[in-house]
Amino acid sequence: MGVEVSDLEAGRWTIDPVHSEITFTIRHLMSTVRGSFPDFGGEVVIGDDPLDSTARAEIRMGSIDTRSAERDEHVRSADFLDVRRHPVMMFAATGVERATVGRRARSPRYHLDGDLTIKDVTRPVRLLTEFHGVGPDPWGGTRAGFTATAAISRRDFGIEFNVPLQGDRVMLGDEITIGLEIQTVLATA
Repeated sequence: MGVEVSDLEAGRWTIDPVHSEITFTIRHLMSTVRGSFPDFGGEVVIGDDPLDSTARAEIRMGSIDTRSAERDEHVRSADFLDVRRHPVMMFAATGVERATVGRRARSPRYHLDGDLTIKDVTRPVRLLTEFHGVGPDPWGGTRAGFTATAAISRRDFGIEFNVPLQGDRVMLGDEITIGLEIQTVLATA
């Protein structure tokens, strides 16, 4: 029937940032702006029962990249992320369960619930996560791959900056869509 999380060996799996990606999108005027946070790390600890697993990640906020140096500097400022005072965004998983959506998906889906902390504000987040399998890599290690998505309200984390436009419109949307492409490596010791 394909891959299942039961195929994962119990233990600590570290995120390989070279083969992983954390991205986001937000509405800006009449289109969508995309960006990424290339400086991050973390781990997944697979339990004997994979649904008892945990995960944690730390993302360096100053690494934001929206392909515009001027915009990135503004987003790093106190108007948005205030990276001088809050350099790290953190995620800590609180639970895993099989997802009841996407039953026709090619990969098994799970909900990964956790606490996301941005600017010292912690809120619950639910990631829809797909498990893509596990196998050996060319360097003698064992790897597993995951994709996850979530949507958050930036206002929930104290990110209020906006520019009013004509009528009742504003320059920036409130919803931020987060995308994760994660490759993990089983720790050998």
